[in-house]
Amino acid sequence: MVALVVFAFLVMEQFDVVDLGGDPAENASGGAPGEVSTEQARDQLEELRVEDEDDPPGYDRALFPHWDNGVEDNCTTRQVVLERDGEDVEADQNCQPVSGSWASPYDDEVLTDVQDVDIDHMVALKEAWRSGAHAWTTEERQSFANDLDTTQLWAVSASSNRAKGDADPADWMPPSEAVHCDYAASWIEVKHTWDLAADPDEEQALREILEGC
Repeated sequence: MVALVVFAFLVMEQFDVVDLGGDPAENASGGAPGEVSTEQARDQLEELRVEDEDDPPGYDRALFPHWDNGVEDNCTTRQVVLERDGEDVEADQNCQPVSGSWASPYDDEVLTDVQDVDIDHMVALKEAWRSGAHAWTTEERQSFANDLDTTQLWAVSASSNRAKGDADPADWMPPSEAVHCDYAASWIEVKHTWDLAADPDEEQALREILEGC
């Protein structure tokens, strides 16, 4: 009887009847935007270190190796986020999306050309450098730049990402006010998880945003 059950299970698995819950995309892409509650953000904000920024010379994006290969099969981190955050995404044999649509939460733009989509680091690499990452190892900075476990990576319009640059919430917020609560909660989660400091103006801006959530 046991042998028959095992055999039946293997046949169903072969024909995709059984879901083993082992989809690498689901496991690797747990940090989708909007997954942090306001309550959690308020608690984490109280635990952030509030310090003046420290911006030592020597910053270079190359110190944060990003878009790792092989995150999912032959996909890069960027490609995983494009698949996660898009609708009806189809990719070629190299995992590069060739069709689909992406709703940019920063400005409510709907994009159908993947070339118009940027993957934004919620806490920009330069901002992380100023907040404590300058003291990290290259391996730690690489993990941060490819972080799929927190809400660090967002698929957004290239124009909104360029407008943001490396600004913190005291200096820039998305044009779409509908995303402000999720944006602040995500920013706080990333800084809290990675033990990055917030400067006083940044901390005050985050506090004021959450008061309206």
